Amino acid sequence: MAPYIHSVRDGNHIIDLTKTVPALEQALDFLEKTSSDGKQILLVSTKRQARDKIKEVAEATGMPYVNERWLGGMLTNQATIGARIKYLVDLENRMAGGELEARYSKLEVQRYGEEIKAMNKLYGGIKNLQAQPGAIFVVDMLNDNIAVREAHKLKIPVIGLADSNVDPTLATYPVPCNDDATKTINLILDYVKSAIEAGKAKTKKPAKDELKEVKTDARLKKESAKPEPEAVTGPVKGIG
Repeated sequence: MAPYIHSVRDGNHIIDLTKTVPALEQALDFLEKTSSDGKQILLVSTKRQARDKIKEVAEATGMPYVNERWLGGMLTNQATIGARIKYLVDLENRMAGGELEARYSKLEVQRYGEEIKAMNKLYGGIKNLQAQPGAIFVVDMLNDNIAVREAHKLKIPVIGLADSNVDPTLATYPVPCNDDATKTINLILDYVKSAIEAGKAKTKKPAKDELKEVKTDARLKKESAKPEPEAVTGPVKGIG
């Protein structure tokens, strides 16, 4: 991190903000491009300072997230993780449809409810995760190092905040800053939210919709080109 450190004061490293700004802009441009391509961005932070904000941004943008605990294989072991998510969704559907209540006692239904709650804490944020996201955003690359390693294994681009104790080469797009300060985290995540939303606004319409629009435009132009019917000036046969 030496190139990104401005100075040391009272034993604390001061990040050079002139390096932070262009790095953040580059990362945001990439996030916007990824979002505009219709790809998912997995937002990750299991540290206390960022848990709520990560969930807030993910839900606002419709992106998957992990904010409680990163389970080994969340990216690299899709067979096992996918089976657990399928079981959770099936259990939720059976609970909502009244099947569990009809078949089991109140105590057993309560236990199923507790199981659903516990599983949602682990898998709730990735129930809509596709086979492989287009990018992964990590608030603390040391705290969530397993997520970073799995992303590297699958060659998924990593956008990560990099404090003075982090190896910035762990991220494809490192953003040098204090990854412990709540205000800093919230500010950057607000920028991330805006970038994702801007990208989604640029997302191209599906080819079918575009073809439908072309056909509609052609039909309208053809109809507008038809000559207006001539006015009838003489007596009309059969009338009067």
